[in-house]
Amino acid sequence: MTRTRISSGGPWEGPFGYSRAVRAGNFVALSGTTSANPDGTIHGAGDAYAQARRCFEIIERALAEAGASMGDVVRTRMFVTDISRWEEYGRAHGEVFGTIRPCTTMVEVSRLIAPEYLIEIEATAVIE
Repeated sequence: MTRTRISSGGPWEGPFGYSRAVRAGNFVALSGTTSANPDGTIHGAGDAYAQARRCFEIIERALAEAGASMGDVVRTRMFVTDISRWEEYGRAHGEVFGTIRPCTTMVEVSRLIAPEYLIEIEATAVIE
């Protein structure tokens, strides 16, 4: 089985030993994705919806590089720092996956890698 690693070029991938995404056969797994901009700034500081949308943009780009699309996503996991904002996160998820309808989970966590991050999203895709 061919294994392809997709890198975002982020500063943590090498030292932490991970990839943005890995494609193995027709399976694509995406690492937790925050709303980080290429320059390291946080997109949508304080805005739960904007951060979720940015995460999905980053995920979509990594999927495309792996030869997949959002339509291939079968599972998402959303780690949020304030579950009371579930409607904002859910609205962004629904706009992206409304007709695709993958399995999903939203879990509140005590914090993410930086306090400004409100959400981190993982995704799994199967290319048909």
